[in-house]
Amino acid sequence: MQLGVVFPQTELGSDPGAVRAFALAAEELGYAHLVAFDHVLGVDTSTRPDWRGPYTSRSNFHEPFVLFGYLAGITTTLELVTGIIILPQRQTALVAKQAAEVDVLSGGRLRLGVGIGWNDVEYEALGEDFHNRGRRSEEQVDVMRALWAQETVTFEGRWHTIPGAGINPRPARGTIPVWFGGGREERVLRRIARMGDGWFPQGAPDEKMVERLAMFRGFIAEAGRDAAAVGIEARAGMRDGLDAALDQARRWEALGATHLAVNTMGAGYETVEAHIDAIASFKQRLTG
Repeated sequence: MQLGVVFPQTELGSDPGAVRAFALAAEELGYAHLVAFDHVLGVDTSTRPDWRGPYTSRSNFHEPFVLFGYLAGITTTLELVTGIIILPQRQTALVAKQAAEVDVLSGGRLRLGVGIGWNDVEYEALGEDFHNRGRRSEEQVDVMRALWAQETVTFEGRWHTIPGAGINPRPARGTIPVWFGGGREERVLRRIARMGDGWFPQGAPDEKMVERLAMFRGFIAEAGRDAAAVGIEARAGMRDGLDAALDQARRWEALGATHLAVNTMGAGYETVEAHIDAIASFKQRLTG
């Protein structure tokens, strides 16, 4: 099981030194990848007193592609993972271009996690339709993969028209791995099983997750694919302490997770040094 870290961006603030220190420490500790979340806009709760979302306009979110452009230049081995980019609220060709650029500058170290999100306020502010986001995301992935693989693309779909155009530079490897978030609904799991290079399951490694993983692997087989070729990235949170995070990680490994990222947000760490100490302790305890 490949180990990574969740970039604690809601708690590190805007200090580029802290961003640099955390990423370099993760790499030096032997972590294989770093996961960053995505939110373009946060809600002002003074205008939405009924707001129940986990993030607001006070929550700090670095823009993942810009962040990864920076990290591409200061790291050498760390895989850079969006976990996830909210794809349908962004222009498809622009995401393909930004992803290709990060992949080129990092030497092929980008893994693009995508999802459809839950925040209708962001969709409205960015001028995109919240209600067709799931169906539209499928076509978006097809368009991105074509733009990465082909010098020029002619595409006519339900939501996209490309009359013979291409992006440059393109990924040297001809593609970028696309992983999906979500999956609470059967139709979403089927989409991921059919199209995804991997899945970020949401939830604990419990009996319900055992059932969902079995269902997912069944859908992969129905799609004519090899389940061993589709990755599963889990998450272990430090909110309930180191021992609880270690227990989650071991249970996920037993369930067949191929990747796991430890998340130090929400655990009370107030400095970048405290976050670094936490990921160091986690890795030392888990790997011995």
